[in-house]
Amino acid sequence: MRNPTILSAAPSATPAVARVRPGATRHAQALFDACRVGVVLRAVVFVEIVIAVVALFGARAPGEWLAVTATVTGGALPATLLWLLAACASKKLLARWPSRIQYLVGTVLGAAAGLYGCGVLALTGALSEPSWLGSALAGSLFALCMMAALALRARSRTPAATTARLTELQSRIRPHFLFNTLNSAIALVREEPAKAEAMLEDLAELFRQALADPRESVTLADEIGLAERYLAIEQVRFGDRLRIRWDLDPAASTARLPPLLMQPLVENAVKHGVEPSPEGARIRIRTERRGSLVVIEVTNSLPPLRWAEAPLARGHGIALANVRDRLRLLHDMETQFSAGIDQNNYRVRIVIPLAP
Repeated sequence: MRNPTILSAAPSATPAVARVRPGATRHAQALFDACRVGVVLRAVVFVEIVIAVVALFGARAPGEWLAVTATVTGGALPATLLWLLAACASKKLLARWPSRIQYLVGTVLGAAAGLYGCGVLALTGALSEPSWLGSALAGSLFALCMMAALALRARSRTPAATTARLTELQSRIRPHFLFNTLNSAIALVREEPAKAEAMLEDLAELFRQALADPRESVTLADEIGLAERYLAIEQVRFGDRLRIRWDLDPAASTARLPPLLMQPLVENAVKHGVEPSPEGARIRIRTERRGSLVVIEVTNSLPPLRWAEAPLARGHGIALANVRDRLRLLHDMETQFSAGIDQNNYRVRIVIPLAP
């Protein structure tokens, strides 16, 4: 027996929230994360919009507005990038300090970045009378806005939004899948008890993961293992109609994914590829590391139209939409997601960073 886990509706013996002793100090955490490509892009766009709007107040012609915008950008853009670089470099150090200290340090760094931008414009002769105080205050205000926005975004990722998304996706494990699996196991109990036992163990592990406490992320190796159990169950149901090919890159196994992300993808591949066709279908799961990125593909062959007595049913895309949203929630703009028909196959392709 492969160490089966018995599911129970009773609450876990381990409390979900640890009790803090009176007088104990809570561990500080980083309020914001500036080490993301999406954060850099949003910050640059935000600064450029502010500069363009402010330049409208003193410009009398479009050419003058463009000249002022370009001039101020020459100092503001390097200052913005300098603040982002400093905030990213000091992320681990800031995480050790209380929130007030983090905001204070971020504001001071913003003021220093503003002074740097003003100095760049003064050295290039773009400003004949530089306003050092105004530049420092502008840098501080920019830093406060960025820190507040990043802190709110980080707070939205935990726990309510993430839990809601996870719960919605977990509900995709349809009841009829459970019933079909149990019926298949009952049919195998007398003739092939070992296979029935293995099938029930896979089912228990699958639902143990589905009912577990939500986590922000798991490794790709964990998700692949869960997908293997799910497909092992379906292999018993469909036999030779289900043909599976695994092309797994061990170097990609440490990439982080939201939990229960692969299961609905392979479930869709079975539902839309294998079930409608008497000939069955081929399913291919491929992972590959490409430098600092990891590529994940789930591909299934489509059933021939001649088997369809009516037009093949199309899904509502709920599972794919949830997968896309949860990937963006975890990896922001550093993730890529695409799904669609490629010749006679349906392909889902995910690109994520190796390290979140």
